[in-house]
Amino acid sequence: MSLRRPAILVALLPLLVAPGAASAQQDSLVPESRRAPSPTTVPPGFSLSPRDAVAVADAVAAVRRARQTHRGVRPSVAIPTYLGPRPRWEVGYARPGGPRLVEVHVDGRSGRVMETWTGPQIDSLLARGYEPSVGGRLLNAPYVWLPLCLVFLVPFLDPRRPLRLLHLDLLMLLGFGLSQLFFNRGEIELSVPLAYPFLAYLLVRLLLAGLRPRPRSGQIVPIVPMRVLAVGLLLLVCFRVALNVTDSSVIDVGYASVVGADRIEHREQLYTDNDVHGDAYGPVNYLAYIPFELVFPTSGSWDSVPAAHAASLTFDLLTILGLFLLGASMRGGREGRGLGLALGFAWAAYPYTTYILQSNTNDGLVAMLLVYALLALRSPAARGGLLALGTAAKFIPLALAPLFALGVGERRPRSPAAYCGMLAAVLAVAVLAYLPDGGIRELYDATVGYQLGRSSPFSLWGLHPSLSVVQALLKGAAVALALVVAVRPRRRDARQVAALGAAVLIAAEIAATHWFYFYLVWFAPFALVAMLGAYRAPEAPGAPERPRERVPALAGSRSVSGATASTPSRSLASSPAAVNRSW
Repeated sequence: MSLRRPAILVALLPLLVAPGAASAQQDSLVPESRRAPSPTTVPPGFSLSPRDAVAVADAVAAVRRARQTHRGVRPSVAIPTYLGPRPRWEVGYARPGGPRLVEVHVDGRSGRVMETWTGPQIDSLLARGYEPSVGGRLLNAPYVWLPLCLVFLVPFLDPRRPLRLLHLDLLMLLGFGLSQLFFNRGEIELSVPLAYPFLAYLLVRLLLAGLRPRPRSGQIVPIVPMRVLAVGLLLLVCFRVALNVTDSSVIDVGYASVVGADRIEHREQLYTDNDVHGDAYGPVNYLAYIPFELVFPTSGSWDSVPAAHAASLTFDLLTILGLFLLGASMRGGREGRGLGLALGFAWAAYPYTTYILQSNTNDGLVAMLLVYALLALRSPAARGGLLALGTAAKFIPLALAPLFALGVGERRPRSPAAYCGMLAAVLAVAVLAYLPDGGIRELYDATVGYQLGRSSPFSLWGLHPSLSVVQALLKGAAVALALVVAVRPRRRDARQVAALGAAVLIAAEIAATHWFYFYLVWFAPFALVAMLGAYRAPEAPGAPERPRERVPALAGSRSVSGATASTPSRSLASSPAAVNRSW
């Protein structure tokens, strides 16, 4: 079946390009092993034959236990191709037709046992502590990670108020590093549960910030001049770009995104429901990578994939810009520019935003689209369209659809109608344009169905399936939360919408079967807006009363403050009707 491209898609998604020649066959997204030659053949560069490797692996205690517990366990030998050039044998033990029980890696020259894996670490390379492939070797080094944490913290510390809530908030955002420490060691039994206390704190904290907001007195950046913060942001951006170029790697997520872009360019079917699952994302994700794949065409193999690097950096820079514009639109003048600068700096300094850059994933695209959806809060159609683009990229933004439906509490029928109409239209166009031969069912199986049905050792529910009842309750609670915050509180400002949006995303992540550190950036922009946006410098005695927080305005909107020539100058946050009239 030829790829359907309605004309409306060209209007909504101008990333489409003219087709070219057929693309080269892409390599598998799953790291592969090469089958060993005959039992006695010694490959070039090796000193041991496969039979010698099996003899070494047979003596491993985990192998002896597996043979005592399971009958008919047999070895198979391969050469792993995903762990560098050093010769090694991969000896796996399983019953015929059953899952692998033990995997032993033997040095192909010395015969030394290099690694032994059991349980979920057999099937998941990420669970083995191969940190250079995730986040980059340099970023994971303590002498880089810890200073970056300090850069994130220090500008916002107020030595005169040591118990300032913002101090605790930022520490909790950094607390996932404790979990990651054990993850990098391959100790997932410790790393997985250690992530949940920090998710739970942030959920409660942001939910309260959205439902019962409290303005807090004090400078956002108490001890660092804004000019210094601006220079620091520039240096951080340069540092992140240099680190990405020199030390980052492209994991399967980024590679799959580039391959999908290449398939669209050459009019190949995007969704095929295969065992590789490189097509597990929405079509907008692959469309977003097309400009970068055109400039840096894929070679057809899993090389350095420069298109993925360029895309990740672009999404990151646009997120920083969006946060600056968001802060500037929430408050007027110098104070607004200061808030925007603080938001951009916090994003650039937060180690986990650099973490996704060093892995070149597509999660930065989700963060970018959500920031601009919040920036477009005044326009029902614009926020609906941007949220739909995020949903058609990686699905999770759909959890925010009820919250964004009423924006800041608009009650006029036309506003929700425009929002829902644009949301539905963009989603429908994206789905229909790239519907595979198998129709909706094949599209669902390749994307949402796979995501919902996948197993993972990186959540409590994947690591301990016996907790499925608890997980089911949490899923129900997450759905209920997403619906409740759509109508409560009845009126809210942009900061409350950001806080509630972050809470909804965190609730979804807590209940998800698959979770990873990349997903922190989904809610990080909203969390930073809620946390930093609560602080305002105390007013000088006799100064005129400062206006309340304003709803972000789109660029080019008619009024910055939300007042028109015929409308009293009131806060947009306190007057939804004024929002509609001015728009």
